[in-house]
Amino acid sequence: MKDNLDGVATFVQVVEAGSFALAAERMNLTRSAVGKAISRLEARLGARLLHRSTRSQSLTAEGQSYYEGCVRALAELDNAEAALDHSGIEPSGRLRVSVPEAFGHLCVAPVLLDLARQYPQLQIDLSFTDRVTDLLEEGIDLAVRIGELRDSTTLAARHLGTQHVVIGASPAYLARHGTPASLDDLADHVGIAYSCGGNVAPWWGALGALGAAGGDERDGAVKPVPIRSQISMDDIQAIAAAAIDGYGLAWLPCWLLTRFAQSGALVPVLDSYRVRSQEIYAVWPKERHLRAKTRVAIDALKARIPAMIGE
Repeated sequence: MKDNLDGVATFVQVVEAGSFALAAERMNLTRSAVGKAISRLEARLGARLLHRSTRSQSLTAEGQSYYEGCVRALAELDNAEAALDHSGIEPSGRLRVSVPEAFGHLCVAPVLLDLARQYPQLQIDLSFTDRVTDLLEEGIDLAVRIGELRDSTTLAARHLGTQHVVIGASPAYLARHGTPASLDDLADHVGIAYSCGGNVAPWWGALGALGAAGGDERDGAVKPVPIRSQISMDDIQAIAAAAIDGYGLAWLPCWLLTRFAQSGALVPVLDSYRVRSQEIYAVWPKERHLRAKTRVAIDALKARIPAMIGE
């Protein structure tokens, strides 16, 4: 029986990527292999599907009609595979995951490594970056993101937990400069700032204290914290290391500060004050049926992340 699907997925990738080069990158093929697959497909169909030049490509009328039919056919195949996924078949295949660097190393990687041990047919490709990746453009199956999510018609998300941010300092720094008693006292201190793309993130704190005797939550509003920064970095772990060495106060997620507080390398400062928290999400491309490999990873993260971040 003739395999009428030969080259179909490659053709769809070429159309949706907009170029042979990007389609080849997404499919882990050479550009030459992609070009030959399209040529074979056109020869088998006896029709030209793409107008190609050195700078651009576009669908022919026949190509447009064939593309629409291929998308429907592949969607049906996806549905059939998804149905098998839900029937108890073990998760398998390559799962590409993008995670923030520090949070990924300390919290996400242990979960996914355990998942790989549990499912030997599951191949996990883990990328550590604080850059916001384009899941569709880069062929990412799943990402973990911290902070506010933009509305999207192409992405789905699941809340994994809330990252609370706290201020910490080394005992040596506090011995030299004193311990601040309020957010306003931070004006007399030096902070180690987080920067991204040259933009330094401001510190934010609540107007009122929580948990302190006579503490007043007020209306829950937050305001910028007045603190000067001599050093800024784009890596949370490097910021923690600088704080341990006494370069200043650090604004750190609680899951990271706790590790150093247990050894006495850092001390929580103003822990009775609220500092702006951030939500943590698993994000993935929307599809009618979530594949087993993605579903088990999301479920595992949801089950274990809250305890890791102190919820």
